[in-house]
Amino acid sequence: MTVIALVPAAGAGTRLAAAQPKAFVELAGVPLVVRAVRGLLESGVVDAVVVAVPAEAVSTSSALLTGLGKSVAVVAGGADRTASVRCALAEAVRLHGDAEVFLVHDAARVLVPSEVVRSVVDAVRGGRAAVVPVLPLADTVKELDADGRVVATPDRATLRAVQTPQGFAADVLVRAYEGVDGGSPVTDDAGLVEALGVTVHTVAGHQLAFKVTTALDLAMAELLLEERP
Repeated sequence: MTVIALVPAAGAGTRLAAAQPKAFVELAGVPLVVRAVRGLLESGVVDAVVVAVPAEAVSTSSALLTGLGKSVAVVAGGADRTASVRCALAEAVRLHGDAEVFLVHDAARVLVPSEVVRSVVDAVRGGRAAVVPVLPLADTVKELDADGRVVATPDRATLRAVQTPQGFAADVLVRAYEGVDGGSPVTDDAGLVEALGVTVHTVAGHQLAFKVTTALDLAMAELLLEERP
């Protein structure tokens, strides 16, 4: 099965407080998006990657990312994550009409172990239409109302934190995005698939698959890289 990864990387990353789009912030001298794409390719199960970047950064990004191999394509993303995934998906369909599996991966999850990527792909290849890596929650979660008052305490034993890459049978993801009306941005692609009535399955995630969102996350990622052999 041909596996194509889509990487939305056009966000501003305001919580990181950087002077450039978050995906291009460097981690130990290498932009986050380069590390993310390299990790996907090094998993050994991803055939090609399509990255959606800010329109003004397409040329420089192409020079940066195509150095990883001819299997990496760069397109202009949209105003939000949802639009960027749609742009990458459209380009992936155009370039790889035979694709059978699509992955959607956050450019800011740069330390995802290869075994997580392989687990997701293996599950889709095994017949699952949608697969997400997850971790149990360590903290208690409270549900609040509009005024910030606690209205419920869900049982955390039934809750999971969702990571990426999320994997989908190609036709399922295409169908899910055909139904997007351009309203509120979607932060979880599996949620779109759930709305189709398709069952989403899970595989074990990994603590290293955290998302670099704040300066603290970036510092932690740098420390973890230093500790690697």
